[in-house]
Amino acid sequence: MLVKKFTLIGLVISLFTLFTGVASAAELYGTLKKIKDTGTINLGHREASVPFAYMDDTGKPIGYSMELCMKVIDRIKEELSMPGLKIKLVPVTSQTRIPLLANGTIDIECGSTTNNLTRQKQIDYLPITFITGTKIAVKKGSGIKEIEDLNGKAIALSLGTTNEKAVKATAKEKGIDIKYHMVKDHPQGWLALETGRADGYASDDVLLYGLISKSKNPAQYEVVGRFLSYDPYGIMVRRDDSAMRHLGTTVVADLMRSGEILKIYDKWFNPGPTNIQMPISDTLKTAFEVQALPY
Repeated sequence: MLVKKFTLIGLVISLFTLFTGVASAAELYGTLKKIKDTGTINLGHREASVPFAYMDDTGKPIGYSMELCMKVIDRIKEELSMPGLKIKLVPVTSQTRIPLLANGTIDIECGSTTNNLTRQKQIDYLPITFITGTKIAVKKGSGIKEIEDLNGKAIALSLGTTNEKAVKATAKEKGIDIKYHMVKDHPQGWLALETGRADGYASDDVLLYGLISKSKNPAQYEVVGRFLSYDPYGIMVRRDDSAMRHLGTTVVADLMRSGEILKIYDKWFNPGPTNIQMPISDTLKTAFEVQALPY
């Protein structure tokens, strides 16, 4: 009887261990499981979205979004007990960032991507970390102050951006005859403005200020016009992956609740390494307070 009793106890323990092991394994799915299985997280980043994600003098991607993403990756290392987790850096553009995230090439996107309902059909976002909108960069003395002043002139637009949609929609609504010079990224758009192939370059105002701050002659350019769109930024993660989204949301909410995100903001924007000099707006500060979710 004693032997049978111990045998039964052993069987119960074995079954308990088996089922709890299965349950623990089942907790990991989607992106986190992929990271655990491969030992690598693939980080998609922009190369010229100043000051969100851009290359420093050594060719390393840095910026506001990059720093926030690294906070998320630090938490992933803790949650998965993987202090030696490898980070593979993958450059992306406005055209490739969503497809590469959706197909699994990258696991998180760190740049300057607007969170909108159309994109949410393909991917998901962490909390809003910046709020901006479409404006136009021009050369000083051009006489261009609003989009209406571009009638009969050319504007550079990055393919696949909310800026492209905003400018074209406004031009159609107002009956403005604008010639579109389509480019693949910010450097090409800025080059078109510098060389006179375009009379303006439309993008999010903060990115335009960043491009001006990094240009050869910042005093030669200005950002003009009213906002043509509302663009809240967020770090992108894969759709239908609540575990990854919850982990990232927790990290960002912690930064907002503690106030650390304000210090990170000032580091990159006020005045920032490129002297962009953009103090945080009341709207963004309120957004941080609202998204500082409690436990």
